[in-house]
Amino acid sequence: MSPRELRGVVFDMDGVLVDSHAAHRKAWRLFFQTIQRDVPEAELDFILDGRKRCDILRHFLGDCADSEIEEYGRRKDCIFQQVRLEVAPVPGAIRCVTELHQEGIALALATSASRSRARSTLHELGLLDCFPVIVTGEDVCIGKPDAAIYRLACARMGIEASHLLAIEDAVSGIRAAVGAGLRCIGIALQQAANTLIAEGAMEALPDLQSVSAEHLERIFRGKVSSSHFPASAVAR
Repeated sequence: MSPRELRGVVFDMDGVLVDSHAAHRKAWRLFFQTIQRDVPEAELDFILDGRKRCDILRHFLGDCADSEIEEYGRRKDCIFQQVRLEVAPVPGAIRCVTELHQEGIALALATSASRSRARSTLHELGLLDCFPVIVTGEDVCIGKPDAAIYRLACARMGIEASHLLAIEDAVSGIRAAVGAGLRCIGIALQQAANTLIAEGAMEALPDLQSVSAEHLERIFRGKVSSSHFPASAVAR
């Protein structure tokens, strides 16, 4: 293969490194019950789109004071800690990150989660040392789908967006990455594969089991098909 064009990979966390969406959905449902707020199950899909916690709270509760948002956020985090044993690594995630790190590919995390949860999650996965750059929802004023979090990741990595690949699982995350000038692949744990591709993902995968540095380089160069799913899965 000719010299590598891909210099770095920026990972989202929830839905990419850890399959945490069911646990988050449960925690949010329990939180809303504690404040006697009836949120229909279908509306909870909003929480899976990779947005900052404060944006989620204001979406459901309106224009609350910052102090109230902080207090509600702490309550939700406490509830999540009670259900986080239900969170598991996305298949292939630990191996994928470890191999990319060993290959000398620069890695960064760009997540809407808090810095404490991001670091604790990486520590539990044994991957904290693989991510010298960690950008969280606390580092930007506007969260995904705004491109700020990816622009900041590029700046901290010292690598131009044109040499980076993002791995995202949500529409807002793909929009953020593409908006910052990164190429992107989707992990279709929750969203339909064709939805992620329509938003700008170069390829959609069910997990990270098949992902290697060589595979990512081929995606980066545009030398793969648009999806690794059978037609029935892409259209689901």
